[in-house]
Amino acid sequence: MKLAVAFLCYNQSSAPYLPDFLTSLEAALEAAGMEVFVLAGDNSDQPPYVNNLLIDSHNRQSRFPARLFSFEKNLGFAAAYNRLITAAVSEKCDYFLMLNPDMLIDQEMIKELADTLVNNNRLAAVCPKIYRWDFPAKKKTGTLDSCGIILKSGLRFSDLGQGKEDDGRYDQSEIFGSSGAAACFRISALKKIKIKGQYFDERFFMYKEDCDLAYRLHLAGLKTKLVPTAIAYHDRSAASKGGFLKTWQAWRRRSPLTRSWSFVNQHFLFAKYWSKEPLKSKSLIIIQLLFLRIFALIFARFLLKSYTQIRSLTKSLN
Repeated sequence: MKLAVAFLCYNQSSAPYLPDFLTSLEAALEAAGMEVFVLAGDNSDQPPYVNNLLIDSHNRQSRFPARLFSFEKNLGFAAAYNRLITAAVSEKCDYFLMLNPDMLIDQEMIKELADTLVNNNRLAAVCPKIYRWDFPAKKKTGTLDSCGIILKSGLRFSDLGQGKEDDGRYDQSEIFGSSGAAACFRISALKKIKIKGQYFDERFFMYKEDCDLAYRLHLAGLKTKLVPTAIAYHDRSAASKGGFLKTWQAWRRRSPLTRSWSFVNQHFLFAKYWSKEPLKSKSLIIIQLLFLRIFALIFARFLLKSYTQIRSLTKSLN
């Protein structure tokens, strides 16, 4: 059994986290006790390439040095990960674990995830229980960040348990897919759902690509499971803690570019899977489309130019 462990970096967004993340990753790889292949993709699009320097420094003293892919431009989440998955396939890896670098990894997390996949051939993917990490305070919390992705009628995807205090209620929950923050896939399952040679659909560029992948696994009859004994901590500083007002405030804190990506890709999900949804879900999608148009007109006029890209993506489905 060979496991590929991969993560992506981007300019100063990831650099502050790398020392803590790489230290926790090293300990988890040591505890995993298996053959591993570590890959790091740098999506940084401007010098200085500080992530490269940090990874090089780590590699000099690591038992599990990362093979660095320096793209020297932002390929986007989907395209960059496709290159790392391709590298894992060429190394004949059986499993692919993707991790955000703004995380701390529990020492037993990788072993727990890998053991679950090895012991259940019917599973295509597994994900850990992710808590919030207060990075400025260097404090782990008991607040949930994600117990996996769930899907509600109207193609509404969300992270199970996000913002809730953990009381174990979600440990046995069925989930629809894995959060892009941390997910471990059986590579043979990813091969089954490739579209035009791509594992992640690169038309998503960034945001919602994990939802799209989860939907394609679901259509193929492939299951994903939460492993509640596998623990990670994620700094999601812009996330809401519940309620409309806090959700609105969290959305406003995000950059216009990231808000545009999310807006466009939600519409693309609607278009891509419209025909797969039942009548009730289609009705809710129509309501959401009307709401999003009115919302953009009144509160976020910068999003109106996104409809040109939405039309272009929708045409690409034909």
